[in-house]
Amino acid sequence: MQPLAAMPTAVRRALRGVLFDIDDTLTTDGKLTASAYGALETLQTAGLLTFAVTGRPAGWCDHIARMWPVDGVVGENGALYFRYADGRMIQRYHHDDTARAQNRHRLDALCERILASVPGCAVASDQAYRDADLAIDFCEDVPPLPPGQIARIVALFEKAGATAKISSIHVNGWFGEYDKLSMVRRLLGEQFGCDLEREQSRFVFIGDSPNDEPMFGFFNHAVGVANVRNFAADLTLPPRYVTRAESGAGFVEMAALLTG
Repeated sequence: MQPLAAMPTAVRRALRGVLFDIDDTLTTDGKLTASAYGALETLQTAGLLTFAVTGRPAGWCDHIARMWPVDGVVGENGALYFRYADGRMIQRYHHDDTARAQNRHRLDALCERILASVPGCAVASDQAYRDADLAIDFCEDVPPLPPGQIARIVALFEKAGATAKISSIHVNGWFGEYDKLSMVRRLLGEQFGCDLEREQSRFVFIGDSPNDEPMFGFFNHAVGVANVRNFAADLTLPPRYVTRAESGAGFVEMAALLTG
């Protein structure tokens, strides 16, 4: 990973937009700081499109799409996107209502098995606001679990045929062939007429953990905040650049470089 300052000036000047993870990328210790939120607003004011790309739930995404300086939100690790534009909310899902209901039944049964098999984990506190996935908390509102227990959660998801991804706070699991990148493609194509295969070099993605790996691997100009190094051993496809600062301060560092 190269220092963020190594990003060429020509690349920065040609950018169309910034995509960003939320937890431990935009936020710091679970809080959205004034400086990080201000940096996000600065990016949009500078004429860049801004998109949150997160594992957080649909309920949060509705709020973010309406209230934050963003042009859209991909949520639940690619299960959906929301965009608030011209006074109306646009919502798109990978699965229809029937498929989501069927998958919810399967996830509820799987949840019971995980909780019984991995002492110390818990259903994430934001689970009630989720439409498509199951989030198992391993350090947000519970004492941190050791790596072996986190791996056990992943294994139980995968044994049931679900996809499982580790964020900095949760293991997220779902049924379906999608991820953050696939829904970003759909959002940009449907709402902005953007062929991402052609234009990927005009977007920066910034993240911090293994569930961001599809984005790190796709975008030539992917950035990791400094705490991404905590997951270096788990990343086959790391970001090209890394900030000096961690979490929200790293996001501020990136925004300053792109708008300076």
